[in-house]
Amino acid sequence: MPELKNHLIPDELVRKLLEANENLVVTSLRAQELQDQAEAAVRRQTEFLSMLAHELRNPLAPISLAADMLEKISPAHPQLPRIQQIISRQVVHMKRLLDDLLDASRVSSGKITLKKSPLLLADVVHSAAEISQPVLDSHQQQLVVDLPPQPVVIDGDAIRLSQVFSNLLINASKYSPPGKSISLSACYNADGQVAVAIKDQGVGIEPEVQSYIFDLFTQAPRTLDRSEGGLGIGLSMVRGLVELHGGSVRVHSDGLGQGSEFTVLLPLVGKPGAPPAHRAASTAPAVPARSCRILIIEDNVDANETLNFCLTFEGHPVASAFDGPAGLDMAKTGNFDVVLCDIGLPGMDGYEVIRQLKASGVQPVPYCIAMTGYDSPDHRAHARLAGFDSYLAKPVALETLQNIVSTTCPVAFSE
Repeated sequence: MPELKNHLIPDELVRKLLEANENLVVTSLRAQELQDQAEAAVRRQTEFLSMLAHELRNPLAPISLAADMLEKISPAHPQLPRIQQIISRQVVHMKRLLDDLLDASRVSSGKITLKKSPLLLADVVHSAAEISQPVLDSHQQQLVVDLPPQPVVIDGDAIRLSQVFSNLLINASKYSPPGKSISLSACYNADGQVAVAIKDQGVGIEPEVQSYIFDLFTQAPRTLDRSEGGLGIGLSMVRGLVELHGGSVRVHSDGLGQGSEFTVLLPLVGKPGAPPAHRAASTAPAVPARSCRILIIEDNVDANETLNFCLTFEGHPVASAFDGPAGLDMAKTGNFDVVLCDIGLPGMDGYEVIRQLKASGVQPVPYCIAMTGYDSPDHRAHARLAGFDSYLAKPVALETLQNIVSTTCPVAFSE
């Protein structure tokens, strides 16, 4: 019988083959991991661009309608001051979104230069509270401030630190229910720092989200209700600006529904305690012989009010609802020819409102128009399935809206 010795694989060769196979498996897993990371980055970018388009469309909608109305009304019209206020407020909102986007880019690329000087923490907090107050007021929320009785001096850029705290206060307001209080308190720690904590009673943050909440373009899961909206850049910018001041920022939450607390740590200068509108009365124009009874279901107060005024000015009797359930109840009365409905609504999204309205057997069946900042093939398909008759992406020109409304109401209506 021939010897098989020369045909046996040496132990060293077997070891090398096994090692090579193991390396191949590791390399394959690493390649898959990199591919998954790349795909996740693409998804995040796509979601961000969609979110950006949506967030910019919402403030643009009332601006666009108000601008259209300024061309139609006399300069002496009593509603002009109110329209000008709406434009100013929404321009500020848009400017804040764009400024945050630009600042986040500058911080991440190291292109921000601070103009530092000794500052009183109380002055910075007062400035941030002034910036945040309109948002707090709109949510009927109270800001409770508790600072040390002695002066707290920090070395920083007054504008940038005010931006840090106003961003955190506005964020706390957006994620908190109406009527709740938000606290800002400060104390010293053993490391020669002042710790400024902003605490809310809002929706809270899941533990896994807390680990990356300060990353650029990061947000907790969104719903169709954009009351928790934003671009996912504010907290990244906050961290960058605080770190430029030699400080740090952290977050704590016991979980969903348990509120959140953001704490900013900043180095002290020296020892603790060292000193260092009027609304015009509305006037309804005469109703023409042909008009539509219109219901607006829109939770953005400025957008709802602007739409209401514009359509009333054109001679249509208009009613407004500010959430899904209230809008559905009003629509089911059968008193409306046209329903203008947003998609992202509190309580019940616009798809469900129209779905239930069309299933209720209400007569006459109103013509249902979606007016929303969401604009994608999927959203349009969902709108058709829900029963919407038309789909308009914000902002919509008043002339376009008026043309659609007029073609849906061929029959004259008189109260």
